[in-house]
Amino acid sequence: MIGLLLTQAVAAAPLVEGVISYPPAFFAAQRPANAKEMLDRLPGFTLDDGSTVRGFEGAAGNVLVDGRRPSSKSDNLEGLLERIPTTRIERIDVIRGGAPGVDMQGKSIIANIVLRKDSVMRGKVEAEGFHVPDGRNFGALKFEASGGGDRSWDVSGLYGRGFSGLYGQGVGRTGASDGRPGQRTRIDTESDGPLRQFTGAYESPLAGGRLRINGLIYNDKAKFEEDTVDVVSGAIESYDEINPNRTREIGANYTRALSARTTLELVGLRQVNGFGLVAVSTTPGGRETFDVDRTTRETIARAVLKQTWSATLSGELGAEAADNRLRSASALEADGVTIPLPGADTRVREHRAEAFAKASWRISAAWSLDGQVRYERSTIRAEGDVRLGKTLSYVKPRLLATWSPRPSTQLRLRAEREVGQLDFDSFVAEGSLNNATGVTAGNPDLEPERAWVAEAAVEQRFWGRGALVLTATHVEVQGVEDRGPVFTPTGIFDRPANIGDGSRDILRADLTLPLERLGLNGAQLKGFVTRRWSQVDDPTTLTARRISGQRPVEWEVKITQDLPRQNLTWGVELYGGYQQVLYRFNAVDSYKLDPFLMTYVEWRPRPDINIRAELENITRRGYRQTNVTYVGVRDADQAGAARLFDRNFHFGRIVYLRVRKTFGG
Repeated sequence: MIGLLLTQAVAAAPLVEGVISYPPAFFAAQRPANAKEMLDRLPGFTLDDGSTVRGFEGAAGNVLVDGRRPSSKSDNLEGLLERIPTTRIERIDVIRGGAPGVDMQGKSIIANIVLRKDSVMRGKVEAEGFHVPDGRNFGALKFEASGGGDRSWDVSGLYGRGFSGLYGQGVGRTGASDGRPGQRTRIDTESDGPLRQFTGAYESPLAGGRLRINGLIYNDKAKFEEDTVDVVSGAIESYDEINPNRTREIGANYTRALSARTTLELVGLRQVNGFGLVAVSTTPGGRETFDVDRTTRETIARAVLKQTWSATLSGELGAEAADNRLRSASALEADGVTIPLPGADTRVREHRAEAFAKASWRISAAWSLDGQVRYERSTIRAEGDVRLGKTLSYVKPRLLATWSPRPSTQLRLRAEREVGQLDFDSFVAEGSLNNATGVTAGNPDLEPERAWVAEAAVEQRFWGRGALVLTATHVEVQGVEDRGPVFTPTGIFDRPANIGDGSRDILRADLTLPLERLGLNGAQLKGFVTRRWSQVDDPTTLTARRISGQRPVEWEVKITQDLPRQNLTWGVELYGGYQQVLYRFNAVDSYKLDPFLMTYVEWRPRPDINIRAELENITRRGYRQTNVTYVGVRDADQAGAARLFDRNFHFGRIVYLRVRKTFGG
């Protein structure tokens, strides 16, 4: 009976109409607790949190709530979805390739969560705890509540202490190509700190429309400690770091229907972020201190006019303005002597404006087009150690064509000009005193990457809940952002730089595989694998290489099984790790993270009680940092005198327990 009901749920909105609706009945056997868990079970859908860039238009994820984007940037999309209980959801509409009246936010697939219109108060409280291998215990308390009907509200809070599972016990070694003796070390690290977050939102009718106001307060203070002991001499080196972060945000979204076919949407957002760092490195040879105090502010105003001309044709006109500010002060001191840094004391201000036009046209049951043109203009001024002023402007067209020859098959083609956004952190000096990277300079003269993108994706759905999506992407890049040298009176420093033109190619496969036909009722396998290639000419060696920081292969596999009669769900998740290489004028930095395996079980002794236990990091994955630094600049053969700096960490298994109590309808 359940299988028949699920088949009917999918068939109710065939793919040729551009939208597939998934009602709560589709998830009945799985009993998900919130919107995030429901999205995890959707065939062929992978959550995209969006980009952490300035502005609102370019930062979108691939989820809407009642047809609107959340008017928050600091509150990550995954966390917001976890706060929407299943009982609030009327259905989830998945739009593939575009549909009239839907802003696809530049994405090929969008999920729209449609909420129930009732006044029932709902919520949950959670207590969670971690036990880590070195004997430390961590935990957090969470609460969430919502209600109100036509005048709705929701609040959430988090109070706890977190930790990093990346570092732990490790070993290190150094070496030199000229035969100088190296060093072998034992390394002991730990990183943890308090976490605090509070969010609130209120929505109400206003002047014929609806106004939603939301706010967020967030604080953390990570503490990192590392002791390195020479195996032979017993000499101790220590590194200590305090890293406080804070975020304050308030946003508003107002939507009003001006006519039966015309809607106005207004968005306002104000965000302030603070970042601090005090790092102290102590060795037998001396003491170094690196300090950073940084504040960023962003203010956004946005207006969009949406027009629906018919059931097959709609469009949008909009504009966005933003004021962004950065103030950063950095200082490096060695044995009491101040060392000047390029870009150490910097103030940056950006005025940014963007106008856009979008249209969606369903040509026939099988064909649709979704297009847009965006024009952006920004004026950036830097003051302090470096004075600079420049104006940048770009036109960014995009076209997505969708062909659905059958309800279960869809081909999507995308052509787009993408323009990256300058990271203000690249304007200022950075420091890593506990590894061979050391201090890097800032570069306020950077320009954003520009790229032409061509992409093709084919999706095949099968077995009711199954889906396979294959995606191929080719990118021609202008002004690749990478690393380059800067020469100063006090020495040569590495810094971010535009190093010329390059290319990127990506192949990705996403699979959702129901396992009933293999004898596992209620089970599902979901995973992806991504393969990447890139090429650019190295500014130091003048030879072709991979673009810094690109991860050639990434993959993950998740298997879940729902056992309704036992009120149980169990699962296994395997994350494939990654490798990446960063190139500097005098060094090559390599990073490798091994696979991560975890298993879990969830038990629901009562409909309002959920207990989850996890065993994480079963593989005791390793994290390795390898640096090769050359005397002078690297040559094409990388055959000059060099020094090796290698560190290998392993973190043990983690036990996690969570108890959740829900209340309300």
